[in-house]
Amino acid sequence: MNKFKPLSPKTIRSGCRDGTFAGPTSGHATGFVQANMVILPKAYARDFEEFCLLNPQPCPILEKLPTGSFKTQVIASAADVRTDLPRYNVFRNGNVIDQPCDISDLWDDDLVTFLLGCSFIAEEALLEAGLSLPHIRETGFVPMYRTSVPCKAAGRFDGTMVVSMRPFTAEEAERATGITKHYPMAHGAPLHIGEPSVLGIKDLDQPDFGEPVTIKNGQVPVFWACGVTPQIALANARPPLAITHAPGHMFVADITSVSTRI
Repeated sequence: MNKFKPLSPKTIRSGCRDGTFAGPTSGHATGFVQANMVILPKAYARDFEEFCLLNPQPCPILEKLPTGSFKTQVIASAADVRTDLPRYNVFRNGNVIDQPCDISDLWDDDLVTFLLGCSFIAEEALLEAGLSLPHIRETGFVPMYRTSVPCKAAGRFDGTMVVSMRPFTAEEAERATGITKHYPMAHGAPLHIGEPSVLGIKDLDQPDFGEPVTIKNGQVPVFWACGVTPQIALANARPPLAITHAPGHMFVADITSVSTRI
């Protein structure tokens, strides 16, 4: 499939199941919510949910599935979180050991799934405002960086925030702020605009996740809180098993992005 051709949520999820779509998902399913995902044992779920509630900017909760359930009920109609994402990260004791395209063989009735908001939710609104997003055009992967900004801890979960970056002129950054502040499920307004070292980022050409993008003369980096943040907390909590989306390979939902606007 042409990765830059817009596809519907159901087409993407079907493609994930049959192996014909392997992501990334940025730029696809225009107008629909995309979600980060975290799956972990029930014994860790309460602390993780508290971590999300204490850190709503990087970890806004869209849906929590009942223990043992792998079918969505709220943001998509009976989608299967074991098969309907293009790629997953599998953690064992805090370390990523595999990136499969299907986690059915890992499923256990003790697992709890969280679907969290993603910055991609607001990208259509940015594009409609005439703001260019170079990661869609260049690689399909938004650049993401670990920062020195601490999250609030909850039980076994703590860590620093991850941010995504999109370059804009100063005037565009102001417009982007005015748009994204109305999308809390897309992490809201930017966390920071300008000098990356304020966030502890040393080199924009070396993202920790995703791929670098072109920053033109006159543009400044604009940083949003990112839903990869829980993966840092998972590494610190070291559950025996945890499964997330692979960065940039999101769960594509049936609800519209505009339905999350406030």
